[in-house]
Amino acid sequence: MKESKTARAITRDGSAMIIAEESSSIVQRACEIHGLSKTMTAALGRALTAASLMGALLKNEGDTLTLQFRGDGPAGNICCVSDWRGNVRGYADNPGAEAAPKSDGKLNVGGVVGDGTMYVIKDIGMDEPYVGLSEIVSGEIAEDVTCYYAKSEQIPTVCALGVRVNKDLSCKAAGGFLVQLLPFPEDLTTDRLEENIKSLPAVSELFMDGLTPEQVIDRVFSGIDYDLLESGEVGYRCTCGRDKYYRALLSLGKEELTGLLDEGAPVETRCDFCGEKYIFERQEIKDMIRDAKR
Repeated sequence: MKESKTARAITRDGSAMIIAEESSSIVQRACEIHGLSKTMTAALGRALTAASLMGALLKNEGDTLTLQFRGDGPAGNICCVSDWRGNVRGYADNPGAEAAPKSDGKLNVGGVVGDGTMYVIKDIGMDEPYVGLSEIVSGEIAEDVTCYYAKSEQIPTVCALGVRVNKDLSCKAAGGFLVQLLPFPEDLTTDRLEENIKSLPAVSELFMDGLTPEQVIDRVFSGIDYDLLESGEVGYRCTCGRDKYYRALLSLGKEELTGLLDEGAPVETRCDFCGEKYIFERQEIKDMIRDAKR
C-alpha cells in the first residue's frame, strides 16, 4: 500500500484554507498492530486521520499534538499523537470493541466511543502544554473535531473523515479534510464553499474512487480561485525506544525499582502505540537502583 499523503491550499482572497489527507496506509498499519474490530478500525482510523490533519497545522519542527477521546463507550480511551508534519500513532484501550450497526447499516462509531470529553493537547515548546477540551457531541470523530474548533478555539471549521473496511477487517480506503475560515472571509467565497461541501459524497467514497488529496481539494474549492501550497507523505510513526523506557523506569525511584527487583523476574515493558516490547534484566534494574540513589 502506498504511503499516505497530505496536501494543503488557501483561497486567493484569503478567506479559507484546507488540508486534505489520504490515510489508508496509516489506518492499515493500525489494523495490523492492534488487531482492530471492524468498528474500531473506523473509530481509531478516523481519530488517527483527524490527529494527523490537526498536527500538520502546527507551526514548528518538534511541535506535537495529542488527540484524546475519553468516552464511556466500550472503546475506552482513544489516544492519537501527531508530529508537526502529520506523522501519527495511536491506540485504543479496547481495540476489539464493537457496537451494533446503525439503523442505516453503517458502522456505529459513536456507539463504541460513547459520551465524554475530547482533549487536544499541543506541546509547542512552552513551559506547559496547551490543553483544550470540549464535550463529545456524537462520538463520530469529525463532528466532535468541528465542534472543538468552534467552541475552544473560535475557528469556524469543517472536518470530514471517512474509513471503509474490507470484510477481512483490513482498510479499504481512508482519508479526510479540514477546512477553516480565516479572519474576515468574503461572503461569496464562503457561500460557494458551503455549497461545495454540501454537494460532496461521503469522504470515504472520494478516496475509495482513487482521488488524491489535491483532487479532493479541487472538489472542495470548486469555482474558487486558490493556490496549492504544499504536499507530502505522512505515515504511522512510533517514536518509542529502549532509552525512553529506561528513563521511565528510572523515574519510578528507588523503592518501586527495589520492589520490581524483589519480584525476581526481568521487567517487560510494551509500547501502547506499536506493540514493541522492551525487556530489562535484573542487573539493569540493579543499575537503575544505583543511579536512583545518586
